[in-house]
Amino acid sequence: MRPWSGPLMLLAAMLSSAPLSPLCCAPASAQDYPTRPITLIVPFPAGGGVDAVARIVAAKLSTALGQQVVIDNRGGAGGVIGTRAAARAAPDGYTLVMAHTGTTSINPTLYANPGYDPRKDFTPIGLIASTPIVIMAHPSFAPRTLADVIALAKAQPGKLNIGTPPMGTGGYLAGELFKAMAGVDVTIVLYKGTGPLTNDLLGNQVPIAFNVMAPAMGNLQAGTLRAIAVLGPDRSSLLPDVPTAAESGLPGFEAMLHYGLLAPAGTPKPIVTRLNTELRKLVASDDVKARIFADGGDPLMSTPEDYAADIDREEAKWSALIKKLGLRVD
Repeated sequence: MRPWSGPLMLLAAMLSSAPLSPLCCAPASAQDYPTRPITLIVPFPAGGGVDAVARIVAAKLSTALGQQVVIDNRGGAGGVIGTRAAARAAPDGYTLVMAHTGTTSINPTLYANPGYDPRKDFTPIGLIASTPIVIMAHPSFAPRTLADVIALAKAQPGKLNIGTPPMGTGGYLAGELFKAMAGVDVTIVLYKGTGPLTNDLLGNQVPIAFNVMAPAMGNLQAGTLRAIAVLGPDRSSLLPDVPTAAESGLPGFEAMLHYGLLAPAGTPKPIVTRLNTELRKLVASDDVKARIFADGGDPLMSTPEDYAADIDREEAKWSALIKKLGLRVD
């Protein structure tokens, strides 16, 4: 043994057993967060409704936090792939995920093994917006009302193709709910996201779709797509002449999506608080509210606790429907 190894070993032992000060134990990321770019995972393809909301949030958060918030589109399996990746990320505030009702309150029941639990694997940051599903069609589609669509479907069982986003989304479940409530046999054509669905609807590859307004609003207003019914409790201010499903003779047929921001479970509370504060500010700003309204949505502001409660409420509603319809994805 070298003559100086004993004192050094004794000093190391003393340091390892000494109580550490609160300053040294405080997460560095919580003291000066953020010090580098933040990744915002969007678990759907670019150009869709979730992506549209995410890009609004990313631009504003980048300015508020002084660091770039980078969008990372990871579409697939109705949002499962990207959300699962976010659940496995380090809980340091540098990976966030754009969530909506499908990923938080539908997938956990619909998929046999989604690979994440929205309650155990994530820390809610806050709500952002809500938007209804809209039944929309190519202008050449003959039926003009929801009653006409139901009549056509009953006259030609199994022949009417209805496009929806992938399994696990509100649009897909709206399609399944329509089949059950209207008592019709239609073929649901699944798309990877609302963007690709809108493109095929414009090209008349699919005649009718259950879709969100954001990727299609310009086309709806220009007349290159036609809205048949809004699946919200009230008419949309952007589509005032389009009736709700209840007004169209199908009461109780509603499908709303809630968008929010999540972080991996274990993210330090000071970081969550900072992100929630900035999120509430940006949602309350006039320009963001205007952009959300322009995409057919309504702004939502909440605490992390409010968002957690919202996830629970939506999960109870949608899981009951999934079980009633006997839907399951292995």
